[in-house]
Amino acid sequence: MAKRLSGWCIEYYDKYKQAPKVNIEGIYYDKLRRGLPKDLAEEIEQDILPDLSEEYSQNNEDVEVLIQQARQYLAEKNLELHLSKIKDLLESGDFEEANKLALQFKPLSLSKDTSIRFDSESIMDAIDAAFSEANHPLIRYPKALGEFWNHHFIQGGFVALMAPEKRGKTFMLMDMARRAVRQGNTVVFFQAGDMTQSQQIRRFAIHLAKTSDKEQYCGTMFEPVADCMYNQLNTCNKKIRECDFGVLEDQTEKDIRDVPTYEMLKEAYLNNPDYQPCHNCLDYYCHSWGVPWLRRIEVKGPLEKNTAKRLFEQHFMHSRGRLILSSHANGTLSISEMKGLLDEWYKADGIIPHIIIIDYADLLVPSTKQEFRHQQNEIWKNLRLLSQEKRGGIDPLVITATQADADSYDRNLLQLKNFSEDKRKYGHVTALFGLNQDPKGREKELGILRINEIVVREGESNPNRVVHVLQNLKRGLPYITSYF
Repeated sequence: MAKRLSGWCIEYYDKYKQAPKVNIEGIYYDKLRRGLPKDLAEEIEQDILPDLSEEYSQNNEDVEVLIQQARQYLAEKNLELHLSKIKDLLESGDFEEANKLALQFKPLSLSKDTSIRFDSESIMDAIDAAFSEANHPLIRYPKALGEFWNHHFIQGGFVALMAPEKRGKTFMLMDMARRAVRQGNTVVFFQAGDMTQSQQIRRFAIHLAKTSDKEQYCGTMFEPVADCMYNQLNTCNKKIRECDFGVLEDQTEKDIRDVPTYEMLKEAYLNNPDYQPCHNCLDYYCHSWGVPWLRRIEVKGPLEKNTAKRLFEQHFMHSRGRLILSSHANGTLSISEMKGLLDEWYKADGIIPHIIIIDYADLLVPSTKQEFRHQQNEIWKNLRLLSQEKRGGIDPLVITATQADADSYDRNLLQLKNFSEDKRKYGHVTALFGLNQDPKGREKELGILRINEIVVREGESNPNRVVHVLQNLKRGLPYITSYF
């Protein structure tokens, strides 16, 4: 009950920027009218509201809330009255007049006018809100990746990841969800059919534990870490350098990023146990000097059920934010279904998502039958609309993923032309990022993912601007560190 009442208070605060105080009674009666279960209603009315009676008598009611409730009531009565008139005409046999009256119906608006006159004082508050939203990312990554894309994860944004199959899109979306919850956001994660609920939960558990549920991915393994090319080449003379010798002195600056393979770095690691990777100086962060190195780790496992339970309790049940996983069979989830669930959670429990993640957009079912590419455009247009529809005063950040075309498997870097089905999806996103690895598999084996910006609405996009992300998907880690 405390959770439910708290949800009502948070919902109220998000809308009016103050505690409900006396208006908790009005909220209760509004919830009652909308179908609050009888047993809950009795408990609130008998055990909770009476204790607030003294405070009720000492405070005035909030006019803004009363106006909204009156607007809702009048809109319902307006519709009932109109229907009653049409019914009377039909019963009297005057079909033509009833049809004419039906076409003349004008519903009353349920929301107040949100337009702003630029010559009024309200424009100043609107400017404060606009700049405040734009400067506060809902998801924050550290280091180079954070600098690269944090500023796109804002309220009302629509961000998409594009990649071929088996490139770690789902793991990256899960990592975003976990970080967002840890940073105090409410996140709804829609699984559109790429995985079952059980598979998704196991993926989350692996991600949290940093341990696979498969024996083959446990024990001794080598994992990528960041290093400086001049440390490996042994051409750095800085006093703060971590090491005093190099391991790849036979390489050139041009080849140091593209030539070394997993086996080459593993052999260098085993032959040079005293070598230490280094990124101590400011120059490393100001220039593109980052390269991968390996470290040996021992992974205990495989992951067990009790460990997964403990981690879920630690990361989600006691977190400042919350995560809701909504799983659906392939070919069943539509945007209208998502909106229905969001409205249901909002009305029943006051759940207001800051972030909505869909894994992934290509699996969503269209609302109308059209040519396939037109259906895809309609889906992406509605996803953008989803990011612009306020619940509790919040425009959610919407994040999804999409499949790249067949040509992408042979490309080193995704470009604008690598869209699948319909390029109009580019027109709906606020940012679209490509997940890249070389076609020969060298980077996949090493655990290197290159992310580039394909479409950026705010500013000029440059597909050749790339950030390197080190990862170990065998341990469910799509992000270990990053460098330019």
